[in-house]
Amino acid sequence: MKVNIPEFLYKMILDEYGEKDINRIINGLSENRPTTFRVNTSKTNMDFVKDILDGADIKYREVEWNESALIIENAGEKEIKQLDIYKNGEIYLQSLSSMLPPMILDPREGENILDMAAAPGGKTTQMANLSNNKAMITACEKNRIRLDRLKYNLEKQGTSRVTVMLKDARRLDNFFSFDKILLDAPCSRKRNFKFK
Repeated sequence: MKVNIPEFLYKMILDEYGEKDINRIINGLSENRPTTFRVNTSKTNMDFVKDILDGADIKYREVEWNESALIIENAGEKEIKQLDIYKNGEIYLQSLSSMLPPMILDPREGENILDMAAAPGGKTTQMANLSNNKAMITACEKNRIRLDRLKYNLEKQGTSRVTVMLKDARRLDNFFSFDKILLDAPCSRKRNFKFK
């Protein structure tokens, strides 16, 4: 299936990436996104998760650049959500691209970290995992509904040392001081268009 995209979007992609890459990008939009997840190392380990997947006859492959991530080859999110490892918070469904910002930030034990747009909590819990639950993370979310989802995911993942604030992180008092700041900003505006 080939995706037809609006002319303005085609022009934006062309201007940004050029003729060489535009067809590859547009073709990528028509492909199904693989189901990927991250092992919650606060609760379990990769060997345990692989044993569960093997027992459920779910095929997977490892991610070369992330030892905590797996790509599922023969099941979707719906099937993964039926597994106890999902229900118990031992894994977190997350796109591979979403796993990159916390890895680049490289949170360490004892650091004070601000997550400026924290909900739903995938990057927050990943930063906690990467720091062995020993970084002090302030997770800000300005939307009450999204904040509730963040709190739910933090609890499900067994994340500790995270302070959750219903606050626009841009408006924090000067009292706060951080070693590192993660801002994976949501889109600031939506365009109304449909793919054919």
